[in-house]
Amino acid sequence: MKMIESQSPPPLILLHRTTAALFCLLLLSTSSYAAPTLSFSPKTLRKSGESVEVRWSNVDSPSKLDWLGIYSPPNSSSDNFIGYLFLSSAATWQDGHGSLSLPLVNLRSPYQFRIFRWSESEITNKTKKDHDHNPLPGTAHLLAQSEELGFQNLHGPEQVHLAFTDEEDEMRVMFVTGDGRESFVKYGEEEEEMEETAATTVVRYERDDMCDSPANQSIGWRDPGFIHDGIMKNLKKGKRYYYKVGSDTGGWTGTYSFVSRNEESDETTAFLFGDMGTATPYSTFLRTQAESNSTIKWLLRDIKALGNKPAFISHIGDISYARGYAWLWDNFFNQIEPVASQVAYHVCIGNHEYDWPLQPWKPDWAAFIYGKDGGGECGIPYSLRFNMPGNSSEPTGTRAPPTGNLYFSFNMGAVHFVYLSTETNFLKGSNQYEFIKHDLESVDREKTPFVVVQGHRPMYTTSYEWRDSPLRERMLQHLEPLFVKNNVTLALWGHVHRYERFCPLNNNTCGRSMGLNGEYQKGYPVHVVIGMGGQDWQPIWEPRPDHLDEPIFPQPARSLYRGGEFGYTRLVATKEKLTLSYLGNHDGEVHDMVEILASGQVRSGVDAEMKTKATAPALPLYVKGASIMLLAAISGYVIGAVSHRRRKADSISSWAPVKTQEI
Repeated sequence: MKMIESQSPPPLILLHRTTAALFCLLLLSTSSYAAPTLSFSPKTLRKSGESVEVRWSNVDSPSKLDWLGIYSPPNSSSDNFIGYLFLSSAATWQDGHGSLSLPLVNLRSPYQFRIFRWSESEITNKTKKDHDHNPLPGTAHLLAQSEELGFQNLHGPEQVHLAFTDEEDEMRVMFVTGDGRESFVKYGEEEEEMEETAATTVVRYERDDMCDSPANQSIGWRDPGFIHDGIMKNLKKGKRYYYKVGSDTGGWTGTYSFVSRNEESDETTAFLFGDMGTATPYSTFLRTQAESNSTIKWLLRDIKALGNKPAFISHIGDISYARGYAWLWDNFFNQIEPVASQVAYHVCIGNHEYDWPLQPWKPDWAAFIYGKDGGGECGIPYSLRFNMPGNSSEPTGTRAPPTGNLYFSFNMGAVHFVYLSTETNFLKGSNQYEFIKHDLESVDREKTPFVVVQGHRPMYTTSYEWRDSPLRERMLQHLEPLFVKNNVTLALWGHVHRYERFCPLNNNTCGRSMGLNGEYQKGYPVHVVIGMGGQDWQPIWEPRPDHLDEPIFPQPARSLYRGGEFGYTRLVATKEKLTLSYLGNHDGEVHDMVEILASGQVRSGVDAEMKTKATAPALPLYVKGASIMLLAAISGYVIGAVSHRRRKADSISSWAPVKTQEI
């Protein structure tokens, strides 16, 4: 039998077989792996504040440190995010998929989302940190990025807010557009017949106008848009007016309304606070102020209850706490628009709007007072985004425009309101001192029997704020004599993030009596600290000399009431009486009250039951048996802790926000 030899396949056939086998292996290996995906809906947002749902899937071996970055403009480098959220905020994150919903503000540029993997091994002492000293998430490992998210009217009018002018028959309205095109204000007494039209002027500021970092760096700078300013004139006294802003080509806002001032009325209503800030739905480089949402909520309630009575808001420094991160200004104005579009929103400058290392007025005694609190903004966004009565300003000493809105005054019903700057020269002989002196001496007490002065840093406080001691000494030396001589009724201050009311004071000494039937000292102002609008850093009260971590107990005699509850104050005055009430954010109720008669007599409206309610924290087990004063001393810490627990979902559970000495 003849054997047939086995023959090997030709080389070309072997090549095809090998290629096919490799392809099959590759197909098998890739079929079990799909790249992470990132999407969102809707694809376009109609207006600021509308929410987008961001969805992800196919995240392999998910980790608690996986995070979602929020970017605007979309070409921002990975380190220059607007904010971030950890994917573990979603209930299904451990399955490699999930979704998060968050409202976004129109920054006049599209958004983009990116997912990153960040490992614990990458967290080192060299890692960049936020101002609470928590490490900022790393961007070395990008998993996925989305398409761009836009707005229907990307450049249309936004951030509407009102202010008084020097004329009582006018109302100023300001807003922002993305392109600066010609815009107008239409207004009238009937919503369907807004026949009056006012043109607007336009200003803007540039990155080169900023004085320091992060405001002049790519990490903090964003295009601020164009700021429009229009004046509605010839308004009738105490009438409701309807208005809208924009243009036929750029689009119009919806219709807003306000009640005009009435110089013939002796009734005054105002809502006053300091240090509110803004809340964001994400974490960012700075801790934002979640409690500001509650402040706005209760203000809306009170404004609605007024009906057709005029009122205004007074925010005395530390406005947005942007501190060089420009998008926080946009977020702030979007947040206040529901109230600021209905009533005039008045401000004075604080350290977090202004202070920078090379500011022009920085005497030797203030070397440790005026630092970097403004984040390099040097008052520029504050000066151009608001326009207060008067034309006070001081040069910045740089190419930037002068710092404005520093000191001014106006009448509202029975009260004369004065605003001053604690960040610029107020010493005897300065422009500001001369303004305050002349203004107080010129008040017609028949027309406005009450005078209310407001500034950011307090002249009096029992808070442990030792760095400001040299400044308070100068305020007592230069400003207090003017207040006493001219019978200032109230002096309101922010900066310390609490509420504290003092007896009528002169040179740290109470007036002879504050009782209804006893003697009283006319001319001694009642000082009140009202910096509890939303910022949650709380300093200790004046400490014991031998135990700096414990407050003096009982509190000093000059301090009649103090508490750590977030909130605001409401001022109501006629020509006979001025009443200042302190309302707390947890219930919207009055926690403290003081009444001042036109004669100068001061009387407290707080009884023991109300005071207990105002100062008791949410956890009575910890404070049972303690005195009312001690409760007030510790309540700020309890409330601050609760505020942080609400936001814990957006942070690593083992990280505890660190309270710094910066206020």
